[in-house]
Amino acid sequence: MHPLKTYIVEDSLLIRESLIATLDELVSIEVVGVAQDEATAVQWLTHTGHDADLVIVDIFLKAGSGLGVLRAAKAARSLHKPLGRRKLVVLSNYATPDIRRQCLGLGADRVFDKSNDIDELIQYCGRLSAGGSGESVPGALS
Repeated sequence: MHPLKTYIVEDSLLIRESLIATLDELVSIEVVGVAQDEATAVQWLTHTGHDADLVIVDIFLKAGSGLGVLRAAKAARSLHKPLGRRKLVVLSNYATPDIRRQCLGLGADRVFDKSNDIDELIQYCGRLSAGGSGESVPGALS
């Protein structure tokens, strides 16, 4: 397994630090950057010199929105093919069916609920770190 280069867009310092500690302990990640707001995240994500295997985005940020981050990341993916390999996931307390549809429509690969899907996120990250697509194989043990 190689360390999963991860960029995290989360405005809560407590949640961000907890998420990093959990993923680092269970998956082998390398945090390549963090942002608390849409503008900082968009600037980082659209710069072609920045590299991340995984981007984790919250919907509600200190300023702006995770939806704006997804829009910009989707546009950057289409302009710069190497950025297309980046996995974009949303981790939010507001993962309603409508928000999930919006996020997937804006290019998110997956949407996880902070309250219920942390184990799923960890498994997803583990599969990415092992070189997989992140998706589980039907019939395989997670």
